[in-house]
Amino acid sequence: MDSWPIPAESVSVSEEIKKSRFITLIAHTDGVEAAKAFVESVRSQHPDARHHCWAWVAGAPDDSQKLGFSDDGEPAGTAGKPMLAQLMGSGIGELSAVVVRYSGGIKLGTGGLVKAYGGGVQQALNGLPTVLKVPLTEYTLQCDYAQLAGIEALLKQYDGLIVESDFQASVLLKVALPCNQQAGFSVRLADISRGALHLLPIEE
Repeated sequence: MDSWPIPAESVSVSEEIKKSRFITLIAHTDGVEAAKAFVESVRSQHPDARHHCWAWVAGAPDDSQKLGFSDDGEPAGTAGKPMLAQLMGSGIGELSAVVVRYSGGIKLGTGGLVKAYGGGVQQALNGLPTVLKVPLTEYTLQCDYAQLAGIEALLKQYDGLIVESDFQASVLLKVALPCNQQAGFSVRLADISRGALHLLPIEE
């Protein structure tokens, strides 16, 4: 994927169903560690709640390695799974949802729970502002000092940036560019340097 939407800010919605209070919180979490930290922060904000069910899509929307969910004591399949289904259906990446339940003593049944947890996430998603994320790829680039200003100007035109600079006899740069801008940047780079400068992929 060249780009995908991510949450621009956090949202929360709250509703009461049969005397149980459900609070749904959604936040931007870039990576599984950030997702775990968000779940823990919600737990600490609501220590008296009976359940803190969660689901996350912690990477790109199509990255199955960064999915997770938990029913946190609710009957299996009634909380985390319907929450994750809503997140995956949204096409948004790098987001986590936690639904906090303060139980009111009336049983909702499995169908009622699925509806409450999935519905809470759906409501929160409806009010979630997003921004587009274009992932950057890093390259190395070696140039003379005299060429540096031209390269900096060119990177700006193509939404790129310099990640690291190493000033020795010549300048060794680590640059980052959106995937969809690399080809255009490379052509212009060859133009301004008469074919002398090339982006080199970073070997993993």
